[in-house]
Amino acid sequence: MNGFSKHLKSLWIPKSSCRLFHKQPKLLAPELFSQDESIRQGEQQVPEYFNFASDVLDKWSQMEKDGKRSSNPAFWWVNGRGNEVRWSFEELGFHSRKVANVLSDICGLQKGDRVMLILPRIPEWWLVNVACMRTGISLVLGTSQLTAKDISYRLQACKAKCIITNDMLASAVDAVASDCQFLKTKLIVSEGRRDGWLNFNELYKAQPADHICVKTKIQDPMVIYFTSGTTGSPKMAEHSQGSLGFRPVISERYWLDLTPEDMMWCLSDTGWIIASLGSVLDPWVFGSCVFVHNLPQVESATILNTLSRFPITAIFGAPTLFRMLVQHDLTSYKFMSLQHCTSGGEPLNPEVMEQWKRTTGLTICEMYGQTETGIICSVFKGMKIKPGSMGKTAPLYDAQIIDENANVLPPGQEGEIAIRIKPKRPLGLFSKYIDNPEKTASSERGNFFITGDRGTMDEEGYFWFLGRSDDIINSSGYRIGPSEVENCLDRAPAVVESAAVSSPDPLRGEVVKAFVVLSPAFSSCDLEKLRLELQEHVKKVTAPYKYPRKMEFVQELPKTITGKIKRNELRNKEWGTIC
Repeated sequence: MNGFSKHLKSLWIPKSSCRLFHKQPKLLAPELFSQDESIRQGEQQVPEYFNFASDVLDKWSQMEKDGKRSSNPAFWWVNGRGNEVRWSFEELGFHSRKVANVLSDICGLQKGDRVMLILPRIPEWWLVNVACMRTGISLVLGTSQLTAKDISYRLQACKAKCIITNDMLASAVDAVASDCQFLKTKLIVSEGRRDGWLNFNELYKAQPADHICVKTKIQDPMVIYFTSGTTGSPKMAEHSQGSLGFRPVISERYWLDLTPEDMMWCLSDTGWIIASLGSVLDPWVFGSCVFVHNLPQVESATILNTLSRFPITAIFGAPTLFRMLVQHDLTSYKFMSLQHCTSGGEPLNPEVMEQWKRTTGLTICEMYGQTETGIICSVFKGMKIKPGSMGKTAPLYDAQIIDENANVLPPGQEGEIAIRIKPKRPLGLFSKYIDNPEKTASSERGNFFITGDRGTMDEEGYFWFLGRSDDIINSSGYRIGPSEVENCLDRAPAVVESAAVSSPDPLRGEVVKAFVVLSPAFSSCDLEKLRLELQEHVKKVTAPYKYPRKMEFVQELPKTITGKIKRNELRNKEWGTIC
């Protein structure tokens, strides 16, 4: 009997989730938990206590020792210059326990304290993730693209007692550290020393590998993410051991569906929740190998060569990545092991999906989620593909389309995408916005958590994304989703990518304006003629009222650090609003 068997209580599984799958949700990674009678198929329960490091990673380590897991590594890192790191689950445990001792014994951190981690795709990022699980320390993630101002805001907002980063950001931290009254310790991952900093590598080498994992409750905080909103200051969304770590344990094989023989490569930046889901938690629940390329710059040729060279079976990338990749001659690459491709963060235009499928034979499965929710919808393996759809509701969630009064709308009707949270809050949803009860309260409407995104759901339960609630364009009474216009424009050979926003118009109130990035081959064309051609193209592809009456050709589109188009910035420019 293991820790899962103690202090169990019922977990609510929405009936609609089961209906969409036409079967009961089942336990993931049965290799780990087949002997645990308290966790049964169709009768999902959660424990009072759970720790991902001891209850998942250490169990895979034991299975390795018992010869019950394949020789596939747990972690495989390359830097593109000949250096590699390969760890089994046993070695991952060994290294992460040493780091846990650094945090506890050297830095004096205790369960419940907060550590900010800002590192690129290097092995230490994964070790700190697991070490924080073992110690019960809340991990606060940040992207390496943060500025000194960004770091200062985050350190003060989250009250972190320690920050871990590298040479690239150390000077930025030093510039603001005096303003961060809660910051006590600075750890630098570097071959050299720096005044005022403890050297991570030196301390790690000196620590013993014995460490007793703390006992954490299912609702204890695990990771804090600063949301990548396009308006206002970033908010702190807190996830628990349960919402992040335990959800994939008891969910359907929903968006990855891996095995211990698989190798997953998630190309997300290390500052975002998809990095936690796609390169830490969900693959390791399956006992799969997490593959990492240092990839300091996203280069299409490097990614394609890596997919050809290594036995990577599953990949996740933002739509921008796949748009880049299809610009290359994919027929010159052979992906001998790749079987499953997923994308999310924003809609992927069907033309890219078709081109990828035509040249590689592989389908790109779209998924949809948020920092606060994890995966909400996904196109699962074996599911019928509907180009442009985000798929069906993920297990444990009951997602619906609702109106402004929280009434569930019928299929085909546009409304707001929401998750039912009453009578019981589903496992997977974030705990709260830290120090912001007003924002937490405003995210709820009636019995639902509202995502702020608008969409529709068809008769078969497939969801379709229209845009952020504040991105919807209302022209002469016609409601137009920006992605509808962008998908049309992106089909044109002249267009690399585009963004559609509202623009003031004296007659119609507002009209569609498109900001268009042209392919280099078309940059020297007659732009006025090209504008007219693109407008006619949109009229032919979709309802004519959606065509962009205004168009501006630009070198690039403003984007968040995660690669999402900052439509609000473009819209504010049109309406003369200061961002």
